Amino acid sequence: DKDLEALKLRLRPKARQALSKAAAATAGPSGESIERSGLTDWTIGTLNKVFETRRAGQPVKAYPALVDQGDTVAVRLFDTEAEQQQAMWRGTRRLIMLNIPVNPAKFASDRLSNQQKLALSRNPHGSVQALFEDCATAAADRLIAAHGGPAWDEKAFRTLYDKVRADLVDLTVRTIDQVQQILAAWQACERRLKSTNSLALVANVTDVREQLARLVPPGFVTATGLRRLPDLMRYLVAADRRLQQMPTAVQRDTTRMEKVHEMQDEY
Repeated sequence: DKDLEALKLRLRPKARQALSKAAAATAGPSGESIERSGLTDWTIGTLNKVFETRRAGQPVKAYPALVDQGDTVAVRLFDTEAEQQQAMWRGTRRLIMLNIPVNPAKFASDRLSNQQKLALSRNPHGSVQALFEDCATAAADRLIAAHGGPAWDEKAFRTLYDKVRADLVDLTVRTIDQVQQILAAWQACERRLKSTNSLALVANVTDVREQLARLVPPGFVTATGLRRLPDLMRYLVAADRRLQQMPTAVQRDTTRMEKVHEMQDEY
């Protein structure tokens, strides 16, 4: 129900504030709450998956997780396990990346020719560096998943970190090689879009342009995931083929487009 979701969204800041107050009220003798900020390494012992206390006589149950804050990581409480799992994944990934001694994105950048960098600069991210960081993040996700997902105590985190570190640079480089091909296919579609300017095809061209924006937005490598990059390549090749055939088969393309839209609306 959309109204219920909107209500939950409005109440979320108050719920977060209440959870933070409950956590602060249970701080130990050292004054440290379960919620922390400014972490750059795992210094929190064991992070329990459930936090329970009482506030104003009422039971409080929350779900702690690491939270990605860019240059640091925090521990925050969430009111659902789904939010916890999403935050914990990103927070774990950030904490690992903060400790990797060799920046995988920079390493990959240094091994490419200027011609390759120029080709990669035509991307939705806005810069080659942002694209490479997206590839490194996607590679980290693949390795974290391969080794059992986020860790909840220091020993498990160290083990996970060592396994990710061992393969991260190599997998990032291989990911960039794969993404080069995807971007070439995307660029081919973009060029064909610009040359398809018949008034009879305005709706069809707009449909393809919107599809490309969904398939290849900024951050698409991590959002798609390494396992599904071959699928993305296939969709782009199909979009390019559609653009090739469109001028000589306008009605057929329009009929197919309307059928797809109808199915999407039903879904």
